[in-house]
Parts: sequence; C-alpha cells; structure tokens
Amino acid sequence: MKSTLELARESGFAKLSIEAVAARAGVGKHTIYRRWPSRGMLFLDAVLSADTQGLVHPDTGDVVADLRAVMTRACDLLGRPPWGPLYQDLIGEAQHDPKVAAAHHERFVKPQTADTLARLRAAKDQGQLAPDFDLDVAMELLSGPLYYRLLVTQEPLTHDYIDRVLRAVFNGMSPRST
Repeated sequence: MKSTLELARESGFAKLSIEAVAARAGVGKHTIYRRWPSRGMLFLDAVLSADTQGLVHPDTGDVVADLRAVMTRACDLLGRPPWGPLYQDLIGEAQHDPKVAAAHHERFVKPQTADTLARLRAAKDQGQLAPDFDLDVAMELLSGPLYYRLLVTQEPLTHDYIDRVLRAVFNGMSPRST
C-alpha cells in the first residue's frame, strides 16, 4: 500500500503502473497481481487504507453538531493533498472500471451511508428532525454538495462551507410547529 500511495502522490493515478509499484516495493509484479487483479483495485485498497475512524458519527444528542464533526473531518481529509487528489483519481477510475466502482460502493460509500442514516434515524426518533422527513434524501442532501465541490467545481471544501450546507439542509428538516 505504501509504495502505491507514494507513487500515486508523486505522479498521479494516470501514470501509476503495477510494474512501478512492484519495483518500489521490491517485489515481482506477479506478487502484486496475485492479490490485486488490476491497478484500479490496487489503488482502491491503497486509498481506502486511509484512517477513516473520524468519519463515524458520534451521538451527543445534537445531530447538527454530530454531522458537522464528521463532515468537517471529511473536509479536512479530502479538501487538500494528499487524500483529496487521490480520492478524485479513485472516483475517476470508478467511472471506467465497474469492479472498482462496486468495491468503492461496498467498502466505503455503503458503510458511510449506513452510519449517517443511523445517526439521522436516531435524531428523528429523538424529535430533532421532522417525523416525515425522508432520511435517504437527507443523506443525499448532506453528501451531494461535498462531492459536487470535490469532483465537479473543485472549489475549496471548507468548514464554513460545511456550516452553510448544514444550515440550508436543517432549515428544511426541522420539526414544524403546528
């Protein structure tokens, strides 16, 4: 993993090769191919080896604060090198390789989504969210702007931006007085 990440940081995914990784790691390329069927899958494992423990939602009783904690950690991780460019390359590769896309979804997106939905569900049960609010849509409203900035506009991911997203989303998710 270390050799893959080093090479990807140095020259980007486009120039990453199994041969270069093998040479850097001091092993034969067949050793790498035994474990990873493609450079995309090798790269996926390397990128997903990042410490994502800070992306697990706490439950302090304040759903906005809990979401902010995780979203700002994601912002800090993905908003700058080395992880931002590496994750952008991974998403780019997933557009061309269905196996990378499926593995990324299964190993990263699905667990993150489940964790966020569990936190939102708890907040809904605690009366912090409107009882009829669609939690799947909430998940997409919270994650979509980050991916949009990271992958489409490449505008900075900042804590201020996270705060603006949370304000915009939670104005619509708050319980309404009757």
